[in-house]
Amino acid sequence: MKIKTPNPEYLEKAKLLTDEEADRLHSRMSGKLPRRRLKDKVSSLEALAIQLELEDEQLNEWREALQKIREKDRAKEEKDKAKEEKDKAKEEKNKA
Repeated sequence: MKIKTPNPEYLEKAKLLTDEEADRLHSRMSGKLPRRRLKDKVSSLEALAIQLELEDEQLNEWREALQKIREKDRAKEEKDKAKEEKDKAKEEKNKA
């Protein structure tokens, strides 16, 4: 994971975090970010800002993936419904 410089927008968000929110965010850090914070290569505030940005990116990726899954499910349901209607019409035709 390449450590990037924090976006100023996320630095502002990080400054507004309560101590409890900051602790929770620190606990979710993974990879090189916590080690760099401990080695003073990145300040705590910068680490929080980077983590906030990473989580936003991951959330957006998850939302896109979920949308694709839902679209597939809708297409499958429509296909199944069309097949069911076709089978029902065929059955009624055979009765007549």
